[in-house]
Amino acid sequence: MAERQDTSRECTAPRSADGAVTAADLEAWFVREVLPLEAALMQYLRYHWRNKSEIADLRQDVYARICEAAQHEMPRPPVKPFVFTIARNLLIDRIRNSHVVSIETVADLEALNVAADQPNPERTAIARDELRRVQAILDRLPPRCREAVILKKVHGLSVREIAARMKISENTVDAHLTAGVRALAEMLYGEMPELRSGW
Repeated sequence: MAERQDTSRECTAPRSADGAVTAADLEAWFVREVLPLEAALMQYLRYHWRNKSEIADLRQDVYARICEAAQHEMPRPPVKPFVFTIARNLLIDRIRNSHVVSIETVADLEALNVAADQPNPERTAIARDELRRVQAILDRLPPRCREAVILKKVHGLSVREIAARMKISENTVDAHLTAGVRALAEMLYGEMPELRSGW
């Protein structure tokens, strides 16, 4: 608890006639319910945030957010989920707001439930069009060449496994793969070659 700082200045709530939480009630609640969770909170922050020099600041930001939320409405017991939800949301906000996120900034993004970037509808449509184009090009390859390319590039089989499955030599598999990949590249990125039917 050596890292504990004065939190009374962060939990000063103005007295109001409309039933809002008084400063004294808020401070008493904070000392009674939140401060005993400090060790667990610090452990959580240290585990999920690798920049150790920012941990004390993160804790203070968590405390400030707790006080702001409690000024409007006092959380119901148990308080621990409330405190750790605020801590998690603060870490997520810090990640989202940083311009460059180091791979080591966060220990476990999945534990924070950060949503992965989903492709927008335009990117999805472009990807589907590219897949249809590749499928159309694969369909234009001679059958044995197409089979070798699909076994290698889609199923990840080795040349030896492809040769065994197709009952041809490894040299023939290499020839099919070379011709098929070259034809795919030329059809995708260059001029359309005339495919030989003798592959």
